[in-house]
Amino acid sequence: MGIFSRFRDIVSSNLNSMLEKAEDPEKLIKLMIQEMEDTLVELKASCASAMASRTRVTRAKDIATESVDKWDKKARLAIEKGREDLAKEALLEKRACQEESEHREKEATRFDELVAQYQKDIVQLEEKLESARNKHRILVQRHIHASHRKVAQGKIRKADSSDAFFRFEQFENRIDRMEADAELVNYRGASLENEFSKLESDELIEKDLASLKESMKETSKESKDS
Repeated sequence: MGIFSRFRDIVSSNLNSMLEKAEDPEKLIKLMIQEMEDTLVELKASCASAMASRTRVTRAKDIATESVDKWDKKARLAIEKGREDLAKEALLEKRACQEESEHREKEATRFDELVAQYQKDIVQLEEKLESARNKHRILVQRHIHASHRKVAQGKIRKADSSDAFFRFEQFENRIDRMEADAELVNYRGASLENEFSKLESDELIEKDLASLKESMKETSKESKDS
């Protein structure tokens, strides 16, 4: 495929559409970028060659133009010296140089147009290449994030399918039982304290009751004696 055919195919291609249909978008766009870079190198080389040819043709045109002036002067000199035969020869050379100059002028114009087209194509391809590189950078980032997410999800599923959470629940249940036992011990200790406090309180009441009875007996006895 020629360079211009490849260039037209690349510039007219729809990257988004091609990537959406591709089974491996990242691989496809890498191949496209490589093709663009290769084509860009060829375009620049062809442009440089055309510019060199333009310079060469322009130089040849300038030489031919100078020769026109040179043979014109020689023809005038020959006439002045009465040498019409030499004047005719000089005029023949002058005409040949004029034709060469005109031919080179047209050739230089064609090279100017070709260089301008190459430069335009290079700009278009560089823009397309930059767009492709941006898309490739985004695809790579998405691929990296997707890979990291896949690894993370795998670890989560592995943790869910393992007995880690089961062992954690068992440990949590043991702690709950220990806390309940501690509360029960505290409750039993408090109840025991309450029982002893009640006994002590009952003993005091009994003493107070006995003292009151004794006091009432003595009061009743004094009343009888008097």
